[in-house]
Amino acid sequence: MRKRRYTIGLDFGTNSVRALVVDVSNGREVGTAVWNYEHGEAGVLLSRDPNLARQHPADYVRGAEMSVKRALAQARQAVPGFRPDQVIGIGVATTGSTPIPVDENGRPLAFRKEFARNLAAMAWLWKDHTAVAEAEEITELARRMRPHYLAKYGGVYSSEWFFSKILHCRRTSPEVFEAAYLWVELADWIPAMLTGTEHPDRLMVGICAAGHKAMYNEAWGGYPDAEFLAALDPKLAELRARLRPKAYPVDRAVGGLTEEWARRTGLPAGIPVAVGAFDAHLGAVGAGVAPGTLVKIIGTSTCDITVVPKDRDLPDIPGLCGIVEGSVIPGYYGLEAGQSAVGDIFHWFVSYIRPLGRAGTHQALARAAARVKPGESGLLALDWNNGNRTILVDQRLTGLLLGQTLYTTPAEIYRALVEATAFGALTIIHRFEEYGVKIEQVIACGGIAEKNPFVMQIYADVFGRPIRISRSAQTCALGAAIAGAVAAGKRAGGYDTIPEAQRAMTGLKPKGFHPNPQAHAIYQELYPLYRTLHDAFGTREWQGNLYHVMKRLIEIRNRVRQ
Repeated sequence: MRKRRYTIGLDFGTNSVRALVVDVSNGREVGTAVWNYEHGEAGVLLSRDPNLARQHPADYVRGAEMSVKRALAQARQAVPGFRPDQVIGIGVATTGSTPIPVDENGRPLAFRKEFARNLAAMAWLWKDHTAVAEAEEITELARRMRPHYLAKYGGVYSSEWFFSKILHCRRTSPEVFEAAYLWVELADWIPAMLTGTEHPDRLMVGICAAGHKAMYNEAWGGYPDAEFLAALDPKLAELRARLRPKAYPVDRAVGGLTEEWARRTGLPAGIPVAVGAFDAHLGAVGAGVAPGTLVKIIGTSTCDITVVPKDRDLPDIPGLCGIVEGSVIPGYYGLEAGQSAVGDIFHWFVSYIRPLGRAGTHQALARAAARVKPGESGLLALDWNNGNRTILVDQRLTGLLLGQTLYTTPAEIYRALVEATAFGALTIIHRFEEYGVKIEQVIACGGIAEKNPFVMQIYADVFGRPIRISRSAQTCALGAAIAGAVAAGKRAGGYDTIPEAQRAMTGLKPKGFHPNPQAHAIYQELYPLYRTLHDAFGTREWQGNLYHVMKRLIEIRNRVRQ
């Protein structure tokens, strides 16, 4: 009988880290544990600036140790005879772009006494938008000097991304910038920490983070050239010389688990740790992404991932968050899109506005909103409460609720907010298909896909196509575990390729969500009104008249009510 082998997937999220122990042969999840970050508000360090969001790197270190130990303990209880020496590899998924300023030894500046309370010395969390001005500056310079840089990144560089944040630090916290020898993505720092390869000369970086957020592309020699960066700031050109010359996909190992981390976790020393990647990209792997399949990771925000074979002639697609070879699966282009706020919008309404007081839970509002028919409320919203990530790539856009009257109810508003996020998601699907990337299947995963069938049914009705749900409730951690299985290789009991591991370790739930034809027909009338608002408020090019929008909403409302 073949000896059971396991891998561990680590998923460093916005508020916590999760460890997942997975049976390599069939994807069975035998142990899991979550450790909540200790610093800040729900793990996020905030300030008076609403655009600022940082994290303390100490939470990553403590979280890795505690989550792995607890997940292994749960695996021992679940599987008779389970032993940690059956674990053959580790994979790492993280938020991103979440760059960390580090010293000449690769240690985060936040660990030094003089920077212990300096927010600029912390990890700059993915949703930190303090660098809006710098992002615009990078975009404008690239349009003049290096337009091909932007072509693979949707035409706009984002404030959420690597160089925007570093340049903002240079402008606002020069003492931190000068002390930082290097800036390292969280997705790269965690594997380096576990394998003792943090030193800048030994560091291995992943193509996922470098390609999607730092304009890395082998076609132009890796990161943006020194002349371009010097035009932004000469210090960025100096930093570029210290960045790693090569980026790697997740099927490679950065090294073996150190003796220290073996003692701290109880795992065998030397087991391979895979190159790190962003949570959404590995979540897509864990959900079974393949050509023609769009994986929607739906949580506080969303990330939409699909892949296209690299031998296909693929055009540049405006508004995407990157087209990067090997960023999801080696041998394929990884295409990323997403929405800056989805669950965060629902949370804002339920927890900040609190329309029903203490009784106003998501479940209560969803039940009430489910009794409202599509179009019945006369409401239409824009889903830009945290800016627009795709296709407008503009973090200065804000939300909108149109059509409310003195009789509008909380349930109607809640439904309109959900519908707005669905319309935003449909806009992304249309953008893929406008440029020849056919979406034949939608797979959803993440907290909302697991817990809120009301939301998922509206998405199916708006899309006019079925939505399947990933079998795993922890697809990001599962995708990381798959990367660990491939980094270990077939000889150790793992796999040679990501698709081979996916076939064995992923699956879909038997029940999905199918569109209601009557609801879809109404949404086909409402969506053009959403696009009118989308283009009117979100683009410079739009020219038209909004007079008809309210009138049309009232017409649809009256017809539905009758």
